[in-house]
Amino acid sequence: MIPDYQTLMLPVLRLAAEGETRVADVAERIADDLGLTPAEREELLPSGRQRLLHNRVHWAKFYMSKAGLIASPARGRFLATEKGKALLAAAPERIDVALLMQVPEFREFYKNESAATEEAAGVKPTDKASARTTPEEQVDAAHAALQAALRDELLQRILANSPAFFEQLIVDLLVAMGYGGSHKDAAAQLGRSGDGGVDGIVNEDRLGLDRIYVQAKRYAPGNPVGRPDVNGFVGSLVGLGATKGVFVTTSTFSQPARDYVRHLAQRVILIDGQELADLMIEHHVGVRSYRTVEFKRLDEDFFGEE
Repeated sequence: MIPDYQTLMLPVLRLAAEGETRVADVAERIADDLGLTPAEREELLPSGRQRLLHNRVHWAKFYMSKAGLIASPARGRFLATEKGKALLAAAPERIDVALLMQVPEFREFYKNESAATEEAAGVKPTDKASARTTPEEQVDAAHAALQAALRDELLQRILANSPAFFEQLIVDLLVAMGYGGSHKDAAAQLGRSGDGGVDGIVNEDRLGLDRIYVQAKRYAPGNPVGRPDVNGFVGSLVGLGATKGVFVTTSTFSQPARDYVRHLAQRVILIDGQELADLMIEHHVGVRSYRTVEFKRLDEDFFGEE
């Protein structure tokens, strides 16, 4: 298990006291010392933009630099200051934010930084979770919570509307994803029922060179689509000579249904309620942006030496 960034402060400072080093090198040393698995070493933040261990090492180093324990003599490199070495000589059992708060400069910085994090992520700096997680993790967690709530709300609204609304929603989503040509063309194709197991047909491309057959089931949560329904859809595809199909439901698919489509000659995609909501969010169907928060990183190239 990867320790939180405060637990990493002491080992990071010890390695920095050995001489100039880099975040990647420190992360590798710590991973070896802790016996982390390959999967743990490669674990990413929820945003998928950085490895979790590297992120926590970075913030441990950054916070200690604000307390004067670490300095950065060159681009991307850091080492312990005399103040940092003196602290290590006192053999502390742990270095954490509470200890760093004894330094006036860090206390002033942390007060301002915590207020900014609370504003961006909607979390309180006194929360137990925020004491263990880096600011980026807090923002990612807040974003994930908002996304989960939005998914649930979308599915509730879909189920509260009519089957005709659901059909139109599928049209809007497919067009937003680049299928079906225009709304008019997609609606005409989706409304053309070619078989008992097919709700409609959309063009895969604007020229109509290939077609995708669609089946949609508006089921309540807890009522999964089973293999017989999927089998009926696949049988319709075979009868039509079709090779591609999309089965959409507002609920879930049973495991036998998912296992069944993995070994078919036809390419059949199963989209359950959560995936449907995620696609709606990604392609701006039924949702709108109400707030954008932009985060910037230091441009190391700008400050690099000629």
